[in-house]
Amino acid sequence: MTVTQRRGRRIMMTPEELDAFLAERRTCRVATVSADGRPHVSALWFAWDGTSLWLYSLIRSRRWADLRRDARIAVVVDDGEEYGELRGVELAGTAVFVGEAPRTGADCPELAAPEALFARKNFGLEAMPHDGRHAWLRLTPDAIASWDFRKLSAL
Repeated sequence: MTVTQRRGRRIMMTPEELDAFLAERRTCRVATVSADGRPHVSALWFAWDGTSLWLYSLIRSRRWADLRRDARIAVVVDDGEEYGELRGVELAGTAVFVGEAPRTGADCPELAAPEALFARKNFGLEAMPHDGRHAWLRLTPDAIASWDFRKLSAL
């Protein structure tokens, strides 16, 4: 993972802060490129395993269709209301489809850890419920930019 930020290094999150932030947040905004070249942004729950962002997406969605055609993706996770509270992370790279689509729970060792993490974080369950309408996307970011405006008060 490459940190590409030049400006704002003073407010950039440390790796530990970034991991903690992504572990506590639930919703991200996912940007894809539509067939006509326009961006498409949608909200989605996610899980972060310390290396990759795991997205459980409807397979009958514009997001899924966009990524099947062009796997480039950018994701923003942010928080804060007042200017001095704003913090967030942008992750960019290529989405990888993992497991069967739709996901029905067939044995897939690569999904064991992310499904357990996602189920606990988002459903309060020990096992992932499968509805036959969703499937997994993994984003191992090529680039990460972060900001935490709360650090401005310390400067």
